[in-house]
Amino acid sequence: MSKLWSTIKRNYLSIGLLFLMLLLSSMHLHSQWPAMKTDADSLVLLGADYIYNMEFDKAEKCFNEVIKKYPQLPAGYFLNAMVDWWKIAVFRDSREYDNSFLKKIQKVLDVCDQILDTNEFELSALFFKGGALGYRGRFHVVRENWFRAASDGHSAYQILLKCLEIAPNNYDIMLGTGIYNYFAEVLPEQYPVIKPLMLFLHKGDKKLGILQLQASSKYARYASVEAKFVLMQIYYDFEKDFYSALEIARELVAKYPNNPVFQRYLGRCLVSLYILDEWLEHWQRILKWYSEKKPGYDLLTAREALYYVGSALMEKGKYDEALNYFYKCDELSRKLDKDGPSPFMIYLNLKIGKIFDLQGKRKYAIMQYQKVLSWKNFRDSHEQANKYLQTPYTR
Repeated sequence: MSKLWSTIKRNYLSIGLLFLMLLLSSMHLHSQWPAMKTDADSLVLLGADYIYNMEFDKAEKCFNEVIKKYPQLPAGYFLNAMVDWWKIAVFRDSREYDNSFLKKIQKVLDVCDQILDTNEFELSALFFKGGALGYRGRFHVVRENWFRAASDGHSAYQILLKCLEIAPNNYDIMLGTGIYNYFAEVLPEQYPVIKPLMLFLHKGDKKLGILQLQASSKYARYASVEAKFVLMQIYYDFEKDFYSALEIARELVAKYPNNPVFQRYLGRCLVSLYILDEWLEHWQRILKWYSEKKPGYDLLTAREALYYVGSALMEKGKYDEALNYFYKCDELSRKLDKDGPSPFMIYLNLKIGKIFDLQGKRKYAIMQYQKVLSWKNFRDSHEQANKYLQTPYTR
């Protein structure tokens, strides 16, 4: 279970979707929304761009205007809740926005229920109710409230089925069907512990899911950015298709340069593909943004950046410079790692040992490898440490 939760921490979006089938992402259904007025449609699109680019005050202004003009419709209330959702996603160590988010979600549900009491098949109300339940489920996944997450996810899924009957070929809906099909197949295979939670859900089809997400990313009016975001995570975290992930990451960063989540994925893709010069420059830039206190560039981001800058310098043979970054990364890890050494801490200490070997400091290298062995094994960390205890690391 601890392995599952560590993956959830790294991929809060993707794993959260297991329970809630997040088709009802931020915005949906231009042609399927007879109640959506032209001015509201424009504000929705503009506000969405503001959210993704971390301009939360501007986004709230757009959505409050939608609420003011159309208080009987759920769109403005739902999108306003999404502002708090992205704050929760970006400011990872904060609980400041939890209560506000939950209150806004409840308001969405109340407005939707008023509409559905009159017409149980009103599509926009169904979508926003499902979306509200889905995002509340995602919230409970992040906060480890498993029963609540599963309950909200089940309810959201039932609404999804009803929506698909009404509008089965809508590209915005394909965001959700694609997410469902992919994760319903992949996650139970990777984490058998969650198989019992899938018993009440239909089987997935990951190939179909990717095709649906690709279609949504290209043709959806409102959900295209969210579909690209999910595809990027699937390609990077699950499919290990780093070239496809890099292509999407570059596109998202170009359009939303202030988004730290997109920036981190771009940096990880550069590392995975060994684009060394750009890898170094990108993570140095992220460190600079952290030092400038740019919103969303937190200690976790700084730790990641220190690790990757140090790794790039090590690859370039600049060992003393690399050590300086690794020492700072180690110091941050000791503050951040409340439940024992993180993968960052384990691997940076392994790399410090390698550098000591390369510098001819065998005594200190051995101490590093022994330290790594005293910690829990992560992937091949013990295998590497034992190997280099026997034979010094060389390049």
